[in-house]
Amino acid sequence: MKMWAGRFRQPLDPDFESWQRSFEFDRRLLKYEIAASSAHARALRKIGILSSDELIAVLQGLEQIGAQAAASTDFLNDEEAEDVHHFVEKQLVALIGEIGYKLHSGRSRNEQIATDLRLYVRAAIDQIRAELAESCSVLLERAEAAGNSAMPAYTHLQRAEPVLVAHWLLAYVEMFLKDADRLADCRKRTNVCPLGSGAVAGATLPIDRRTMAAELGFEGVTANSIDATSDRDFILEFVNVLSLLALHVSRWAEQMILFSSQEFGFIHLPEAYSTGSSAMPQKKNPDLLELARAKAAGVIGNATALLVSVKGLPLAYNKDLQETQEPLFDAAETLVSLLPLVAGWMKAVEFDFERMQQAAEGGFMNAWAAATYLVNRGIPSRLAHELVGKSVRWAIERGCELQDLPLTELRQLSPAFDHDFYERLKLDAVLAIHDAPGGTAPARVRQAIAEAKQKVDSIREQAHAHA
Repeated sequence: MKMWAGRFRQPLDPDFESWQRSFEFDRRLLKYEIAASSAHARALRKIGILSSDELIAVLQGLEQIGAQAAASTDFLNDEEAEDVHHFVEKQLVALIGEIGYKLHSGRSRNEQIATDLRLYVRAAIDQIRAELAESCSVLLERAEAAGNSAMPAYTHLQRAEPVLVAHWLLAYVEMFLKDADRLADCRKRTNVCPLGSGAVAGATLPIDRRTMAAELGFEGVTANSIDATSDRDFILEFVNVLSLLALHVSRWAEQMILFSSQEFGFIHLPEAYSTGSSAMPQKKNPDLLELARAKAAGVIGNATALLVSVKGLPLAYNKDLQETQEPLFDAAETLVSLLPLVAGWMKAVEFDFERMQQAAEGGFMNAWAAATYLVNRGIPSRLAHELVGKSVRWAIERGCELQDLPLTELRQLSPAFDHDFYERLKLDAVLAIHDAPGGTAPARVRQAIAEAKQKVDSIREQAHAHA
């Protein structure tokens, strides 16, 4: 029996009925539907709609539905259920009889789906933040193991300045930590309970909304029933945060693809996450990286689809909102499945520290250090820049590096050049000169690693508290 069938004399067109069903995808929400329904049942007992025996029957029935679903996926193959709410009601009535119909007293599917989706998003946030903590932890382990190994940093894909390999890896840690912070912020706005909002105007029974919210771990209740039943901002915000996270994963993947090419040769692809060519025997292809890069497009597309789905909707609930679920599920499941692979790849990848070090020692990446040397000897910055630029041009014409130019020739440009100039151009000195918070000086990088570890530990503690 349909949950709304009393008003209608004719059955639905079979094709339309099949086409408009959401159970094929919203069955993901079953455990949240059961949790919210259990809280609602206890609230009904408090106001006398359910007797004590009826409450026990309902709660045991709901628990049995959850257990059957956990035991067998075939249990969820229901071609009649319109949605997850209809499915639970059907199963409950089959288990405990017509008492099961009492569970819907004083509530609407509009508030049910709003609640289920908030519970889903909250759980997804907690899981993804935990996975981000693991990915950051692996990056930090690799950064510590890299020690004082150096590599070129790039701007415009041209060699710019030498940095520690650890400093480069910490850039990805910072991206992921920002993503974790955004998710935590999104969780605050997600974590309010719509139960008791009814269809649009509020519950028709004196339901204890705050007790239901507390039982489900919500921080409070929604303030307006019209907004509560039609609000999907928390989904839009969540998937937009995921689109940034997917973008960061894509940028990481692209960098690793570049660095694994023979032209760079900074890393060796882990075979466990690569495949070969069916035609070219020598190939080892970065499949995980390429797929990770491509997956970002889908997540960003989901964020766009969600915005467009709701941009023209009047208040309050509209059936269009059903179409917000699949983009949400796809985006969340994409990141939940992808992040452990990112962590696994980072554990397995091999760095060619020798090649990276060699690349960091050439290509005039000590030019800014050279200009800084002149600034410290009283030369105005703009003039120092020009003098070093001319020195670089001379070195290019002679096929050598800055440190290979004779002091006598450098002094033709400026008497500020002296014997200690050459010491300032050595790699260790160039790295050390960036001794500011956030810089690549070894002491600063060690400090940054320690601070990042504290942030990762904090995320893990929060995830444990929410578990």
